[in-house]
Amino acid sequence: MYVSTFQDVVEWTRTLHEHMAHCLKHCSTQQDEERAKWLLTYLADHEAALEKVVAGFEKQADPKALNTWLYDYISYQPIKPHQSCNAPYAEMSFDEICQEIFDLHNQIIDFYRYLEGRTEIPETRELIGELLKLEHHEAMRLAHQTNRTRDL
Repeated sequence: MYVSTFQDVVEWTRTLHEHMAHCLKHCSTQQDEERAKWLLTYLADHEAALEKVVAGFEKQADPKALNTWLYDYISYQPIKPHQSCNAPYAEMSFDEICQEIFDLHNQIIDFYRYLEGRTEIPETRELIGELLKLEHHEAMRLAHQTNRTRDL
């Protein structure tokens, strides 16, 4: 997906979470390890919920922010949704799945931080700031939940 406006950033994020939800759900049906299977199902549901929340940003965000062009974007290489499912989640261990998902969310957070540092319009800074808070909070929640599962 070519990203040229903040609307595209929101759509890219929504699409990425949707893609991950489908990928993780599909891999959960092929996973043999019970704990990893549970994790993949949980992560698929979590990504599907995130996709819906991000879709809400598209509906509620200031149109001025959404239609703002990204001029400095070219120098940053964001995650490509098609690459995010190249990992064979069905063959990975619980810890390997966690590492992959945390890395993915950290890349999204880094992308938002990059954009936040380059926005000059208050509406776009607020939009990216809200998306950054959402991704950061959800990454922390995932870490907490997966750590609890490790303890079982």
